[in-house]
Amino acid sequence: MVERIIAACDGAAKGNPGPAAWAFVVADSAGVPQRWQAGALGHSTNNIGELTALEQLLASTDAGTPLEVRLDSTYTRDAVTKWLAGWKRNGFKTAAGKPVANRELIQRIDALLQGRDVTFVYVPAHQVGGDPLNAIADQAASDAARSQQSAGGTAADLPVPDPAAATAAPRATRAAASSAASSASSAAKRGSTGGSRTLAARFPGTCPCSRPYAKGDTITKVGSSWGHPECATAQPRS
Repeated sequence: MVERIIAACDGAAKGNPGPAAWAFVVADSAGVPQRWQAGALGHSTNNIGELTALEQLLASTDAGTPLEVRLDSTYTRDAVTKWLAGWKRNGFKTAAGKPVANRELIQRIDALLQGRDVTFVYVPAHQVGGDPLNAIADQAASDAARSQQSAGGTAADLPVPDPAAATAAPRATRAAASSAASSASSAAKRGSTGGSRTLAARFPGTCPCSRPYAKGDTITKVGSSWGHPECATAQPRS
């Protein structure tokens, strides 16, 4: 039996429309990230970013391996799981008789899905304690949208989501995030890293010193990345 792989994909548009990008992260069957990729789209929309992220993910994974796709776009999920069959019957026209938006992109995704075992799992975006793969894909897409530079790598250089970035979460979630940030700040002031914020790692990673850290380990900012608190003093702060 072939083990499934787990992945997450996301898109971003700063302004919607605005500077846009796509990104995905591929993990093993246990959900441990293995590789990631992001690409710039110039001036575009969030929906195009989301659809392109799925297209790129499907194109970069083995069609013979079962795939679980985690995504925070209900539009993308519903386009391929609910609406696609009807659009194809209607000549890619909506129920109102209008042309389906992003038709060519959706048709390419449809072709990539043929004969594959793909499961789509919706995960809410920007949640404190949310899905870690979605958080990585979201950060990679946002970074690429801002810089308009494509990027990619392995588990050794994953984009690290800002744990305090929960501004798009519901009010109750934002309150919880604010409380958590305050607690982290107090703990940092009492710590030995000279006031740097520390937190428990939400997923495994690698410190700039090249030594890994495990999920749950205490980490802090080390340069522009995250790593061991004792390494923070050896790196210039970003």
